[in-house]
Amino acid sequence: MKKSVWMGMIGLALAGLLAGCGGSNQSSGTEDQVNSSQSSSSSPEYVFKFGHLQGGEHPYHKGAEKFKSILEEKSQGRIQVDIFPSSQLGNGRDQIEGLQLGTIQLHVGSVAPVANFAPKMNVLSMPYLFENREHALKVLDGEIGNELSKDLESKGILNLMFWENGYRHLTNNVRPIKTAADAQGLKLRVQESPAYISFVKALGSTPTPIPFGELYTAMEQKVVDGQENPLAQIATNKFNEVQKYLTLNSHTYDPAVFLMSKLAYDQLPADLQEAVREAAKEAGDYQRQLAQESEGNFLEQLKASGMSIEENPDIDSFRKAVEPVYVELEAQVGKDLVEKIRNTK
Repeated sequence: MKKSVWMGMIGLALAGLLAGCGGSNQSSGTEDQVNSSQSSSSSPEYVFKFGHLQGGEHPYHKGAEKFKSILEEKSQGRIQVDIFPSSQLGNGRDQIEGLQLGTIQLHVGSVAPVANFAPKMNVLSMPYLFENREHALKVLDGEIGNELSKDLESKGILNLMFWENGYRHLTNNVRPIKTAADAQGLKLRVQESPAYISFVKALGSTPTPIPFGELYTAMEQKVVDGQENPLAQIATNKFNEVQKYLTLNSHTYDPAVFLMSKLAYDQLPADLQEAVREAAKEAGDYQRQLAQESEGNFLEQLKASGMSIEENPDIDSFRKAVEPVYVELEAQVGKDLVEKIRNTK
């Protein structure tokens, strides 16, 4: 009985992989998906589903569109990329599991869900780990980033490149937060991640994991008092409609991982594998630049909406409050790895 169930699961995975990577030229029917699935006049050899959690104005989506354009051109129409934004293919964990099965071929998103599959990735979510953005990119684009990405390969997932999510900040609908002590007692939504759960606990708040696609409603219905995310997520998802206070405490620089199903990648001939790698790098450079340039615009949008913004919080109070997070997480990821990151110049 167990053998027949297992064979059935394998059959379903293979069927999904063939549907995703075979020569089908179908789209799902919505206007956004139809617009994103235009290709050359000849039928493609491979069709990739590219999923993410954000909307059309987010740098993730614009990076995905750039990747689609570059790869379809480099492959001369042999590869078609269909983009599915706004959690259409499920939440972050759903989409990562889809990569493992081969039912989804590409995904871009926050590091935190990936750490459930490669635990050392948790180190990138530790608060106040990086001195600045330049320090973070040196780590991500160097030996340490390569080592962390290799941990995913055994799980059937390739990290083609670290893209950018940005610095994460606190919002809530109860009171202004200027110091870490001001966050005590709040119920804050977090990603399902040891690093973020520990961070919120260290502030004296209650961490509440909620899928991103359900977050707006959870705040609107006061299931949680607040959350933490980069400005791009806060602005493009209109969290200002259900959150009054924003604190620019920049507690975590959050890279984005641009992931590909290893099953799908291994099916490609060498020339198309190279095209995928090149397109990921070119689109990633574009996406990083766009994410950085968009920060000021998103902040101005939130100010104009009437959101109360604390632009100069007491960062030292936050750094001191989160010291226990390091004690807890260093036991999981290794103190040597943390020190290696800090010493990267």
